[in-house]
Amino acid sequence: MAIKRGNPPGMKNVRATVYNHYVRVDQPQSMIFVSGQVARDNDGNQVGVGSMLEQTQCLRNIEKNLTAAGASLSDVVWTTVYTTDIREFKQIVAAREEFFKDHLPTSTMVEVAHLADPGLMVEIQVIAAI
Repeated sequence: MAIKRGNPPGMKNVRATVYNHYVRVDQPQSMIFVSGQVARDNDGNQVGVGSMLEQTQCLRNIEKNLTAAGASLSDVVWTTVYTTDIREFKQIVAAREEFFKDHLPTSTMVEVAHLADPGLMVEIQVIAAI
């Protein structure tokens, strides 16, 4: 399987350390869809609500799901981030930069009024290709 990640010539990516404008996946063996992950630990307790720890826990949970499905963060080709406060954009991006180093996925971030779990501010879902 070949994965090509990039940005079209002449189209500046102002957040080049966070995402790519496109990801092309040729003939994947498997696609992995990880449902929206929130800041809950292994016992279901909320973690770091309202802090950087919330985004980090979401990404840790994504990493656990990918590992269980036979993939890793480097296989992620698409992310969607839902946040109840877009003013936390910089914190969300900082957490992503800790987890996504070289193989940057595409990304969409959306502000929503509420998440399914009251009090939580961030939910992240991903698609991976292996």
